[in-house]
Amino acid sequence: KNEGDPSALYPEMAEAEVLRRVRESTFVDESAFNHPDIPTLHGVAGEVKKKPKNLVVLLEESMGARFIGKLGGLPLSPELDKLADEGIWFSNLYATGIRSARGIEAVITGFPPSASRSVLKLGLAQQGFYTVAQTLKKQGYKNYFVYGGESHFDNMRGFLLNNGFDAVIEEKDFKQWKFKGSWGVSDEDVFDKAHEVFEGEQQPFFALVFSSSFHSPFEFPDDRIELYDEEKSTKFNAVKYADYAIGHYFRKAKQSSYWDDTIFLVVADHDERPRGSSLVPVSSYHIPGLIIGAGIEPMIYTKVSSQIDLMPSLLRLAGISARAPYIGQDIFLRPDGYPGRAMMQFGNNNAYMVGDQVVIHTPGKDPLQFVYRDKRLEPTLLNGQLAGEALAMALLPGLLYKNKWYRLPPE
Repeated sequence: KNEGDPSALYPEMAEAEVLRRVRESTFVDESAFNHPDIPTLHGVAGEVKKKPKNLVVLLEESMGARFIGKLGGLPLSPELDKLADEGIWFSNLYATGIRSARGIEAVITGFPPSASRSVLKLGLAQQGFYTVAQTLKKQGYKNYFVYGGESHFDNMRGFLLNNGFDAVIEEKDFKQWKFKGSWGVSDEDVFDKAHEVFEGEQQPFFALVFSSSFHSPFEFPDDRIELYDEEKSTKFNAVKYADYAIGHYFRKAKQSSYWDDTIFLVVADHDERPRGSSLVPVSSYHIPGLIIGAGIEPMIYTKVSSQIDLMPSLLRLAGISARAPYIGQDIFLRPDGYPGRAMMQFGNNNAYMVGDQVVIHTPGKDPLQFVYRDKRLEPTLLNGQLAGEALAMALLPGLLYKNKWYRLPPE
């Protein structure tokens, strides 16, 4: 019942047409998609380096743009705001969904969102479903998931260990901590543990480090931040603590043995919760993203981007060349003048945004197009070409999932 099929919700499109449009949207040459059984498999080209870099993803719970000063939100992120000037700062990045599982799905697998539940919980994705850990394992990496709570939540542990991850470090693995609340140990403790593991690792490593302090009931250590609200246990204070923990971690990482060999991504899994009465509340999908590390040239990246674009772009920067079934865009392959694109799932409604143009497909109805301006959707005339691209992207996850196409070929 949870394997919602987009083809039952949205208009029909021939399978070959869906694949053609989607592959065209990647800016990868059509000839690169040449595997007989995996129609989106293609080469990911990394920058030439003496040795590939470690990769660390800090996935921040619920840290939407509304809480980030650098993105025009509340002044709750002084640490991230400072770090933003040291790396590639995404000013127009959008989550694919509104739940943590959807954020993990998008960042770690690059799988596009659908009306179904996240693949973390779906049966056909529990073995051999693509994650970046599979690509990295083939290149000698050790793959970690570090979390301060219980990793079986949202089936994170099972999905990740079955699909390329080597080790899960969770609440029970912390023998000491600075603070423990309802959701487990604090973000500081999680980052300290990750730092300890990285310092002791002898082989290249990849890590997904997932925060949880910014989560109701908003529990965090005393005497860390100047409170934004007078009462301590509020969401604004909790997000300010989550930001404090990011700064705490990077002060350590910059002095570490692994700093020069590592690229870091700081990104939210989703915003706090959707707001507004739009078919898809686009402003509630706006999130921060930062790629930082030794040798990363600072810039503000202003084109519209999706969580599914992050890993193809990171692999390039890390010097990883491999084959992967990504349909996300490597931001460094985007042509001049192209405004970028993102896709968002809100219940059964699917939004596809290119620049400020947004097409929304809803079940049983004709698609509608809007201009996204000042955080509002204003109706405009439907562009047939854009509507076709949007429909292909909405239908694609169902095709990839039911045909078991989102995987690496057997060796």
